Amino acid sequence: MEIEYVLPNEIEKRSFEIIESELGDRKIPDDIKPVVLRVIHTTADFDYYDNLCFSENAVSKFNEIIKKGAVIVTDTNMAKSGINKKALEKNKCECMCFMADEDVAESAKLNGTTRAVASVDKAAKLNKPVIYAVGNAPTALIRLAEHIKNGSFRPDFIIGVPVGFVNVIASKEMIMQCGVPYIVAKGRKGGSTVAAAICNGLLYNAK
Repeated sequence: MEIEYVLPNEIEKRSFEIIESELGDRKIPDDIKPVVLRVIHTTADFDYYDNLCFSENAVSKFNEIIKKGAVIVTDTNMAKSGINKKALEKNKCECMCFMADEDVAESAKLNGTTRAVASVDKAAKLNKPVIYAVGNAPTALIRLAEHIKNGSFRPDFIIGVPVGFVNVIASKEMIMQCGVPYIVAKGRKGGSTVAAAICNGLLYNAK
């Protein structure tokens, strides 16, 4: 295989061209295309063509939510750091992660839960629209589903892409039944980089 010489500012564009070429006849609806392509670009995994599930009108609903001054809450600082700061600023959004907060650690220890669960409980107290992006902890998705069911907290949008084996598939299925707009990666695949890529794909193309 020959080396392809590409200018630094053209690498991403060339990568997207390769992805679309390798997708062949597999078409992606225009509204979700920037998200699907960005996730495949981040992971080099074409399974996400089939794995990414979008609730009805998910992208347009996301766009409406961020117009209200939404905050994106992530379940890892890795995901938070991967979300483009200029894109957040352009859309007048902010991003938070509570996982390293002392009060979250104390709450998790006191109640015998994970920090991810305690972080969801802390996010429930935010007085603004919440987009919750989960790339690591299925317990966060389970706790979100519990809050939605009992009416104590209803996030405006959920990105559910935790990776792993324990409760991962079931937690994603729960979110898709909650009635909240979502983007979910079905199956075991996902991760903090995928959560960040989805956020970036949405923010870069927000109207």
